[in-house]
Amino acid sequence: MRAEVDRDLCESNAVCVGIASDIFELDDEDLVVVTVDEIPEDREDDVRSAVQLCPKIALTLREDH
Repeated sequence: MRAEVDRDLCESNAVCVGIASDIFELDDEDLVVVTVDEIPEDREDDVRSAVQLCPKIALTLREDH
């Protein structure tokens, strides 16, 4: 599983950072970046929550099959 950020939608609310700071962080422009290429299995539930709770719907998940 991979997470992606639409930087045009991101408003730096950092809800995702609060939920999964090991996966998401704010960069120098105060926009969210994903810090890992693949989401570890044991973090998938928190990342799903972060995506669902993003107030601007700026996060998406891509399931690799």
